[in-house]
Amino acid sequence: MVWLQKFRKHALGKYLWLTNTISCGGLLALGDCIQQFNEKTLAKNKAKSYDWGRTGRMFLVGLSQGPPHHIWYTWLDRKIPRKNASAVVKKILADQLIAAPFFAFTFFIGMGILEGKKFSGGVEEFKKKFAALYLFDWCFWPPVQYINFVWIPTEYRVTYVNVATVAWDVFLSYIKHYDQ
Repeated sequence: MVWLQKFRKHALGKYLWLTNTISCGGLLALGDCIQQFNEKTLAKNKAKSYDWGRTGRMFLVGLSQGPPHHIWYTWLDRKIPRKNASAVVKKILADQLIAAPFFAFTFFIGMGILEGKKFSGGVEEFKKKFAALYLFDWCFWPPVQYINFVWIPTEYRVTYVNVATVAWDVFLSYIKHYDQ
């Protein structure tokens, strides 16, 4: 058990940035794995094979989003350090109005580039799918972020959000890969 305490101390202390980065990538890939399992289960064509390249792209985009997530929550806590109701509402609104559109945009651009599309192709996909994504974002994230900003210490915020993100990432993978 001592090794676990040491690992936790390093992962959530000295190597927090790296931990947050790897967890963003890993959990986005996990969300895609779950979504591909759902697709295969619900598909009429059960012969559809698993797309490891798709999961790899999701992992890489997740890795690219880890550092900005880390920076965002650190900055947000410095700018709005209190945990009273007013501060929590401000943090949730900032997260929804600034971070959510930014991360959605970078997700579609990053995925588009990794799929061999031009930048403009990623922008077009973002425009096409953002409304549905953002609507669900407003339903899902404010309660998650309320818990985050009220009860979760700063050093655990990205990890907590990443755990909640598994459900979100399944939906994100669905939105990204569903073309109707």
